Amino acid sequence: MDLLLRGASLIDGTGGPARPADVAVTGDRITAVRAPGDLAPRPGAEVADLDGLTLAPGFIDVHTHYDAQILWDSDLTPSSWHGVTSVVMGNCGFGVAPTRPEHRETVIRTLENVEGMSMEALEAGIDWCFETFPEYLAALDRRPKRLNVGAFLGHTPLRLFVTGGEERPATADEIEAMRGVVREAVEAGAIGFSTSRQPAHQGAFGRPVPSRFAEVEEVYAIAEVLGGLGRGVMQVSIGPGLFVDQFSDLAVRYGVPVTWTALMARADRPGAAQRTVERGAALPGEVYPQIACRPIVMQIGLADPVPLAEIDEWKEALALPRADRAGLYRDETWRERARATTLKAWSHRWPKTSVEETGVHHDAVGIPLDRLAAERGTTPFDLMLDLALRDDMATRFRIVLDNDGDEEVGRLLADKRTLLGLSDAGAHATQLCDACYSTHLLGHWVRERHAITLEDAVWRLTGHPHQAFRIRDRGLVKEGFYADLVAFDPATVGTTPVERVHDQPGGADRLVVRSTGIAHMWVNGVATRVDGAEVPGAAPGRLLRG
Repeated sequence: MDLLLRGASLIDGTGGPARPADVAVTGDRITAVRAPGDLAPRPGAEVADLDGLTLAPGFIDVHTHYDAQILWDSDLTPSSWHGVTSVVMGNCGFGVAPTRPEHRETVIRTLENVEGMSMEALEAGIDWCFETFPEYLAALDRRPKRLNVGAFLGHTPLRLFVTGGEERPATADEIEAMRGVVREAVEAGAIGFSTSRQPAHQGAFGRPVPSRFAEVEEVYAIAEVLGGLGRGVMQVSIGPGLFVDQFSDLAVRYGVPVTWTALMARADRPGAAQRTVERGAALPGEVYPQIACRPIVMQIGLADPVPLAEIDEWKEALALPRADRAGLYRDETWRERARATTLKAWSHRWPKTSVEETGVHHDAVGIPLDRLAAERGTTPFDLMLDLALRDDMATRFRIVLDNDGDEEVGRLLADKRTLLGLSDAGAHATQLCDACYSTHLLGHWVRERHAITLEDAVWRLTGHPHQAFRIRDRGLVKEGFYADLVAFDPATVGTTPVERVHDQPGGADRLVVRSTGIAHMWVNGVATRVDGAEVPGAAPGRLLRG
């Protein structure tokens, strides 16, 4: 025994009731879970008194986009501040590998547009010490890490790697080549394969991301590889030809778990998300719709109008260099074309859109744009553009994009047929920060709203992703499992207000949220947080191989 944790209320991640228990750790594994007082520390063992705290498995975040950030931020902040001990990245078909040298700019510009990442940070921070996916995994394996990290192989870099980025269906030979790359990646340790047919996913130069040019048969051909290997998870961002019927078919035909994004509860469509759950649950196969426990709220400037990419005319803005976008917004011809479609597409959002940060429009902060526009005799579309232009594009707007059906979110959290994810940690860094979803769940939905029990919340963060993503020996407090653990105070666990910091490569900014009530964390038996403070330089994380 190297470490004895005693005095805590143990919630073991199975969904079972909390119970008093002591936990022994030897090396990187849990070696005993016993009734209080049954374990005596050996000479030299460290003893941690956790009286008044809840001890749980370390949280597993299955939906992140840290693929690039891990190459400059070994701590993977802010996830590591919120009880998260393992992350899975490469979601939605995106990532940085495999990538040939000639495609690096396209990959960077894709991440800039579709995932709202800073091009300056990507250019300054990515160490291109890899080309193939196994080489990327090897680079991650070598790199010191505070957390455990697993990665999907994304369809977009895969298609760039094999087809050269041509915007067309793949040939039979190219599909076979992609299947070979997928097989190689999964055998090297990829968690699985991710793809997107989401119409809003506009990539480099405002063009659809490469995965959107794949025919559905191509996705099936790749799923067959996972089935043949007998391992690997499929993650899909929904779009034409890929929804609940196809997910059921993929899961049954190839014996692979499928998880899809995103199941959102919208205030203007009450009950729609729950009906989708029922529709999917009536079909066979292991399929997990992913939900979020926070409203999707973005702070966007019109220099990076990513959420508006669902509207065709705004794709023209994303096709331009950032410095040229203001010129488009001044063009009355473009405004005439874009006005009606934007006003209609965002009709449900204008009442939830307001100025958040600005250098000059202080009298407009917090006022819904539809109301402000009516007062000024204009449209919310024109007002948004004019406010941005008069502030040299520095004004940021707070926009409630989705998942604002509060009561239905609570019902989805209580429905164990859904999988909690969608933190998007590492993405949209200047626009939102939902990497804090775990502490938000425990504070808001458990303590304040009583929507689910503490035991069910811990299961959602640990045992459920362990099961769905086949994350071996992690996610439960059980003898023989790795000692990924978190001790928190259920009376105070939660989040702090969002803040903007400038700590990314190239001086890029991002939004972060800090935690309250997270007292201690251990990753593979090594303390990474003690008494609410990070342990400097701790890097016990490992590569999670599928």
